[in-house]
Amino acid sequence: MQDVILRDFFVGFIRLHILYHASKEPVFGLSLIRELARHGYSLSPGTLYPVLHRLEANGFLSSERAVINGRWRRYYRITEEGSRALSQAREKVTELVTELNE
Repeated sequence: MQDVILRDFFVGFIRLHILYHASKEPVFGLSLIRELARHGYSLSPGTLYPVLHRLEANGFLSSERAVINGRWRRYYRITEEGSRALSQAREKVTELVTELNE
């Protein structure tokens, strides 16, 4: 049970990372897997893509496809709703980190 709870925490952090990076520039799956690995998250495409699809289905991301080197790639960008959610999350995370570090 403890593993399930920790996984839920980390998936929440991953969602915030995705929104943050999508707010800076368009992102795609492999670039996110590499970026998240820099932060210690080891994600497979089978874990990442459902998160991206859920964020898009809930209106936090939008996507468009482009052909890169003869292959299709889906780029994700943050939406206005995603930006609002990221801003609210940033406030809550700041408050929590401040409290955790007291």
